[in-house]
Amino acid sequence: MNETRLQRDVFTHLLSMAESAGVSSEQLLSQSRLNGMSNSANTIVESIDAVVLLETAAELMGDPRIGLRLGQKVGINSYDTYGFASMSCANMRDSCKLLLRYGKVFFKPHWESQYCDGGLLLWPHLTMGTPKQQRIITELAFSAWSNVGMSLYRSPLEGIEIQFTFPQPANTALYDSIFRTKIIFGAQRSQIFLPDHILDLPVKTANKSDHVLFNQQCEGMLRSFNDDERTTTEVRRLLLQSAGNFLDISQIAGHLNMSERTLRRKLKTESVSFRALFEEVRDLLATEYLTKTDLTVADIAHLLSYSETVNFRRAFVRWNGITPSEYRQRQTDQVKA
Repeated sequence: MNETRLQRDVFTHLLSMAESAGVSSEQLLSQSRLNGMSNSANTIVESIDAVVLLETAAELMGDPRIGLRLGQKVGINSYDTYGFASMSCANMRDSCKLLLRYGKVFFKPHWESQYCDGGLLLWPHLTMGTPKQQRIITELAFSAWSNVGMSLYRSPLEGIEIQFTFPQPANTALYDSIFRTKIIFGAQRSQIFLPDHILDLPVKTANKSDHVLFNQQCEGMLRSFNDDERTTTEVRRLLLQSAGNFLDISQIAGHLNMSERTLRRKLKTESVSFRALFEEVRDLLATEYLTKTDLTVADIAHLLSYSETVNFRRAFVRWNGITPSEYRQRQTDQVKA
């Protein structure tokens, strides 16, 4: 499994915290391997290695609440594409949908949910580790989630409820300072309750057009999670990332460390051409912009790198059989129906 920026940053912050506590990285890794971590593991990638490493760090540093402290170290930039997508969401409800759909690509463990009377329950899906290890991972996940929430809303999320399965510790000051809300210990499941009024809370950095773009990048990563068409996936990803100033085939080949000829050959073996992928990405973004934003057709044409709006209209008719305005009206009528 490929390492994500989030995993890399968590690992880096953990080593820094250990060093500050007088525990060298060599000592931490060596003891973690003795405790069962893979000999080749030098990063937090595989889940079982992560829990062993975190538990070992807690023991060596004498800090049972290391998960809580570590979660506060990870900023929203560490979430890369997912972080940008979250920042562009309209509200907490959309943020939760994003988390649940793309969580398995960006997070270990991923999150699950259940709607209940008056709100939404969120919890991390834990399938391995001892109760002690699961507690560390849960506290890390909840603390990191709270830190992201502060970034998106720039204020404490009043009204949410944090629930932990373990008994209330003697000192809850650290929990109170991080979550700044109601905390219940000894619950049946460790979870977060988000009331409806919180779900509808606007994100301070919401941006509809950016959300379309970042959401599609997340969608591409989800499709490639178990995808054998690696070259096609990478080209599509690079095109989405460069939307507004699209890379050409030679530039994309350079990003993939291959010649243009090799790239064309690899795409051919996957039964697709660069031009077809370019058209697909433009069409995908066009329909998303028309459906989910109030951007004018001229604005959309500009975002898709068309010098003239008329050229965009002609291409859209070729792709979909109707004009952009007709497509938008049809989508509006379907919503009202």
